[in-house]
Amino acid sequence: MTHFEPQDRVLVSPRHLAGAGVDRLADAISPLIHLFGWPSEHEHASGRIGISSPDGSLFVNFNSLHPLGHWWSIAHHEPYWEARFTRQTPIEAIAAVTQALPQLIGDHRHIERIPLTTTPLARIATLNHWHREGDTFTSPDGHCHLQHTPEEETPWRFRHHVYEGFDTHWDASFTQDTPEQLVAQFFTHLATTTPVERAFRDIPYLVQDLDDALITPVRGAAVNPHVHHAGAQLGRALHRR
Repeated sequence: MTHFEPQDRVLVSPRHLAGAGVDRLADAISPLIHLFGWPSEHEHASGRIGISSPDGSLFVNFNSLHPLGHWWSIAHHEPYWEARFTRQTPIEAIAAVTQALPQLIGDHRHIERIPLTTTPLARIATLNHWHREGDTFTSPDGHCHLQHTPEEETPWRFRHHVYEGFDTHWDASFTQDTPEQLVAQFFTHLATTTPVERAFRDIPYLVQDLDDALITPVRGAAVNPHVHHAGAQLGRALHRR
């Protein structure tokens, strides 16, 4: 097993195990402000950041002091719907949703940089080897679940934990009237086998030595780090057959 120092940059897969990615939180905010010109406000005392669409229909809120741990929320009015993400939700999946929001209101600038998936949820699950039982899709390692209950107020809910372990829990939810394409956007960027980059110290402690997690170095690999990680993924898959 490779030994990593806390500050080492590493690639992690599957994504749902990687933790929030606290040094990349701006990926979910900056494009809306700097590419699309959405107005924003920042409360320096609390750290809360609020962003609204130019037409006033969409609101993105980041609040690391939320009493229920919902660091992120996206709300839409007329019709009303809301998406919420707790602290350890991987930022790459959240950013995939926030960066796609301008397309919902007809702003297609930078669409080549922010593709919006057209793949149905069931197909996303199949492509990434999630299995389905009834209304629930489950990741190959069993740690992450997507429950789809169309009749409920919150018909899409992602839940994650590693054996009920501390600091591995996260939850993502989408209420009625949320465009299903946004749910698919989140799922696409969560379930993909492409790894995410983290500082080793930011990976949840119980994941750092977890057999289900593949962690490889960014620096020091003999080949491109992503090629090295892909090779390790292939080797692991062959070994488990």
